[in-house]
Amino acid sequence: MMVAVQQDPDTRRAIRAFVRENHPDVGGDPEAFAAGLAELRAGRDRYDAPIEVVHRPRGIRGLLRRIRDRRARRKQPPRVR
Repeated sequence: MMVAVQQDPDTRRAIRAFVRENHPDVGGDPEAFAAGLAELRAGRDRYDAPIEVVHRPRGIRGLLRRIRDRRARRKQPPRVR
């Protein structure tokens, strides 16, 4: 299971600006670029969201549960008002 990492928009903006200015393809120093990028990436929290483990029954029990849930959703009124 992969956990999606949401970055702060300001952090993302800072990293993109740094890359545009210091990338080796546009004349930047490769060592300085790698060090600066590592420093910017180290400043963010990767796993700050809680991790939720969901158990989904398999086999006949899972199939019956999915059918029951689908029928229950069909009986609900529409969410659009």
